[in-house]
Amino acid sequence: MRYFIELAYNGKNYHGWQIQDNAHSVQEELQNRIKILLKNDYELVGCGRTDTGVHASQFFAHFDIDQQLPNTEKFVYQLNALLPDDISIYKVFEVEPDLHARFSAMEREYEYLISTRPTPFLNELSWTWFRVPDIEKMNEAAALLLTHSDFECFSKVHTQVNTFICEVRKAEWKWKEEGLLSFTISADRFLRNMVRAIVGTLMEVGQGKMDLADFKKVLESKNRSAAGQSVPARGLYLRRISYPGIQ
Repeated sequence: MRYFIELAYNGKNYHGWQIQDNAHSVQEELQNRIKILLKNDYELVGCGRTDTGVHASQFFAHFDIDQQLPNTEKFVYQLNALLPDDISIYKVFEVEPDLHARFSAMEREYEYLISTRPTPFLNELSWTWFRVPDIEKMNEAAALLLTHSDFECFSKVHTQVNTFICEVRKAEWKWKEEGLLSFTISADRFLRNMVRAIVGTLMEVGQGKMDLADFKKVLESKNRSAAGQSVPARGLYLRRISYPGIQ
């Protein structure tokens, strides 16, 4: 039987979701707690990797087990009681055995937060940038992402992927509240470091260091060094993952 886990985490204290040698990960924390409760080792498969320091307000993982869990609500309660405060379990539910946390995902959505004024509450949960950029120009450039398909220019170099093709379906800047700027982007898939590199490049447009024609050249270059610097991980959130048949 296959179970999905819906969770959220603050990534500040973790080297991302994925288990790594000599690094603290969300996957390791959760697998260890499941082992305590179920008295056995179960490998979790996540919906994707997140970089060190990146947050997730919605994340899914699955695991396979021989017998049915008798009470999933109790299991959620017990997991939350064992886990640190920066990881929260929302749901555990049975799914069809062929539904895969990573490969069955139809769409993912990320949000990047930029604070344009000093605040004690968002210092570790957003990137602070005191100069207000030109959002109109950044949205003009962001719209070009929806007409493009090869995003090698925004990918981490030397990454092992079969293709750099992604279908970006939404890319939009807006004020979330006074002093807090939000960039939302959704796509069928993302490359490693892609969102942070896109935000860094769009910020150059917003600061007047790059115009629309320059941004087009970056997209066509397939060259990571042509794009802007990656923004800090602390402002990035995985917000939503869509699956067939799951609301």
